[in-house]
Amino acid sequence: MSGSEDQDRLSRTALGVFRLNGQFLAVSEELARPAGLTAAWWQVLGAVVGEPLPVSGIARAMGITRQSVQRIADLLVGKGLAEYVPNPAHRRAKLLRPTEEGRAAMSRIGPGHAEFAARLAKELGAEGFAETVRVLERLSGAVDAVGGGGGADRGTG
Repeated sequence: MSGSEDQDRLSRTALGVFRLNGQFLAVSEELARPAGLTAAWWQVLGAVVGEPLPVSGIARAMGITRQSVQRIADLLVGKGLAEYVPNPAHRRAKLLRPTEEGRAAMSRIGPGHAEFAARLAKELGAEGFAETVRVLERLSGAVDAVGGGGGADRGTG
């Protein structure tokens, strides 16, 4: 395989992922709007709905900067959708968790999210949908493995 073929595949993959990111952001904004959330707010709340996390942990999980998450977390706290609680593992790095109002907002997204997932599953087919997930997870892992994903370093800044 020639280097130029690899470069072409990388470029096509990146352009496809960038387009897909834009599509997912647009869908996420649509799904979040009826709950009074933005896509970014939904993403941060979604990261802590299962368990409270420090801002740096949310950033690592999402692959974005700690500062970006901090800004959104502060907005969510200001709007009463989340709160900071003590972190037994670290005195200064508080944990973010959703409030009851935040959990209620998240639950209002559920029906639209389920409906969109069903439409996508119908379009792709069950095996096609599962394969899409596998390929994207494998690609993400490969980018991290070759040192291009930013990984944990992105969330610590």
